[in-house]
Amino acid sequence: MKIFTDTRFFCLSLILLFSGNSINAFSYDYSATTKCLVEPHRAQYGGGIIVNPDFNYSLEGWTAYRQGEVEEHVSKAGNRFVVVHNTTHPLHSLSQKVQLEKGKLYTFSAWVKISEGRETVSVVFRTSDGELVHGGKVIAEHGCWSLLKGGIVANFSSPVEIGFQSQNTKVEIGIDSVSLQPFTKKQWRSHQEESIDKVRKSKMRFQITNANKTAMQGAIVSIKQMKSDFPFGCCMNYNILKYTDYQNWFASRFKFTTFTNEMKWYSTEKIQGQENYTLSDAMLKFAKQHGISVRGHNIFWDDPKFQPDWVKPLSPEDLQKAAAKRINSVVSRYRGQLIAWDVVNENLHFNFYEDKLGENASAEFFSTAQKLDPNTIMFMNEYNTIENSSDERASAVNYRKKIQEILQYPGNDGIIAGIGLQGHFGSGQPNLAYMRSSLDILGSTGLPIWLTEVNAEKDPNQAEYLEEILREGYSHLLKRKYMVLKPKVLGSNLDSVNSLPFKLNILRIGSHLLKRSLALVTRSLDIVLKIISTN
Repeated sequence: MKIFTDTRFFCLSLILLFSGNSINAFSYDYSATTKCLVEPHRAQYGGGIIVNPDFNYSLEGWTAYRQGEVEEHVSKAGNRFVVVHNTTHPLHSLSQKVQLEKGKLYTFSAWVKISEGRETVSVVFRTSDGELVHGGKVIAEHGCWSLLKGGIVANFSSPVEIGFQSQNTKVEIGIDSVSLQPFTKKQWRSHQEESIDKVRKSKMRFQITNANKTAMQGAIVSIKQMKSDFPFGCCMNYNILKYTDYQNWFASRFKFTTFTNEMKWYSTEKIQGQENYTLSDAMLKFAKQHGISVRGHNIFWDDPKFQPDWVKPLSPEDLQKAAAKRINSVVSRYRGQLIAWDVVNENLHFNFYEDKLGENASAEFFSTAQKLDPNTIMFMNEYNTIENSSDERASAVNYRKKIQEILQYPGNDGIIAGIGLQGHFGSGQPNLAYMRSSLDILGSTGLPIWLTEVNAEKDPNQAEYLEEILREGYSHLLKRKYMVLKPKVLGSNLDSVNSLPFKLNILRIGSHLLKRSLALVTRSLDIVLKIISTN
């Protein structure tokens, strides 16, 4: 039988209509267990619009897609589920057709297991014109059930087929407790507002007295918010050292930053043995003078293209020596002066150091960095984890797996670690349902999550989409969040600006975007006060 849990539901109560077994649901379910269970939980939201989500009515509503064969099974505890086997293609699986409505957000979940080993299993939405839209992934295991969680935003009204995918066609896939729950944009926004009220705001009780502790009668109290507690910032580059307008613009708006390139290895040691920290030193000095906290970006970048030219041809032995010199140099130089280090950048997509130094290269870099700067948070920093559901390498489950491997490496159990998500969203409607599910999954680690390089590509609705992305990150129920805007979000790629006289232009570009972004954080951080007098 399926496990009943006392799942804590958050956010505004909503009455939603379900097909299949009709029930009322009241909120978004933020749960995302990492445990592999003997028996699956019941379908979230009673299955939502899925017909026969728990397979209590045989295969009603379900079909085998192409050449996949489907069998009904019953566990020793009496739980009914299905198994897909004898497939010849990754997409041959169980399928159900549902109707999507344009503008709605759909959260998906299912419990899956496989017949042997560990394999990635994905949910795929197949549109009427044959397009495949990935909605989420999980690393399924043999002998126990894992939660697959994801989502999709409907940019069209059309029927779609929901199916499951595994690249290993030899394994059998067990499936149970399938759910697809729709939410309107208004309902989705209500989740965010309720979360902001719960997590980001506080009530304060003031007791106003005279110096002799007697109650002060008729006191007038005024409160002014001097700064935002939530860490919200923007990247900066070396041009800030040259232009007063840029300095004033930045310092008046942000108290957190990441240097775009100036602290990277290819900037500080262009020629082997000739280190030059002039720019990063000067930028850090400017930041300190204006009370701006700085993230260290980055110690190593795993992409082969972004190594110093002299590093690329090094032998493994020489690279080991050069890397040791690099990490000791940069981390020791800025020890205790930064709020975070991106220890390894993009090591889910690339493996330059792993290929040359061994599969534990990232874990060893984390170990060394923590010993050199023990009180600073150490991050992996990756793209496409929250913004692109098709990128399996950087999926939330693979990110979680990688960071756990790093922290479980011998000697790394005491590392102060964090999850860095770049958040480079393309043009068009962002998939907030997938973004939220990814934050749910990563939140299960208990590690702080920082959105480190957020941008939305140029689009007629760019400002609206950017605000939606920031609001989704800001409102998630995890308390530990940090957001930095990538310069391109302001309408100009500052990485490419060299001697351009942007002066006042920098104050104009993207002002509409920035005003909406800052308004979100400032408005949501207003303190709710209750002033009292004692009698």
